[in-house]
Amino acid sequence: MQKKISKRISLDDTDLAILALLQEDASISNAELSERLSLSLTPCWRRRKRMEEAGVIKGYQANLDRRMLGLDIMAFVHIRFSTHADHAPDAFEAVIAQLPEVLSCHKITGDADYVLQVLAEDLDSYSDFIEQVLRRQVGIASIQSSLALREVKASSRIAIPKSSKD
Repeated sequence: MQKKISKRISLDDTDLAILALLQEDASISNAELSERLSLSLTPCWRRRKRMEEAGVIKGYQANLDRRMLGLDIMAFVHIRFSTHADHAPDAFEAVIAQLPEVLSCHKITGDADYVLQVLAEDLDSYSDFIEQVLRRQVGIASIQSSLALREVKASSRIAIPKSSKD
C-alpha cells in the first residue's frame, strides 16, 4: 500500500499575507502588493511566482453576479449510481467536468455518490439540463434536486491562518 505524499509547501507569515491580499483583490499589481506588505518588488514577485508554480495559487478570476447574468436557478443535485463495478462513474465525471452549467461536482459519502452545484436561467432550462444531460448518463439510479431558495453565503475564499507558527 502506497502512502499519499502531501504536496504542501512551507508558507511563512509573508506568504500567508500575500495570499490573503490576493483573495481580497486578485487584480492587485505586484507593485501595490509589495508596497502593502512593505516588501521590495522582486522578493514579492518571487514569492507569488513560487506559490503559483507550486499550485497554491491555482489561478485568478473575477467574481460574477449570476443573477445579473440571468442565471436565477441554483440547484444542488444528488446523483446515485446503480453500480460502481463498471466505468459509468468515470464516464460521468468526464462529461460533468466539461459542462459549463455545473459549478462544482463532488464525490461524496452518504446516500448519494455525487453532489453537483448547477446554475440555470429558469426552471425550464434546468429541466432541460436534467432531461437532456443527466438522465442520458449511463448507470445513474437516481437524481434528486434541491433548489436554493436564498443564498445566505457564497464564497470561494479559504480562511488564511493568521500565523504559521501554531
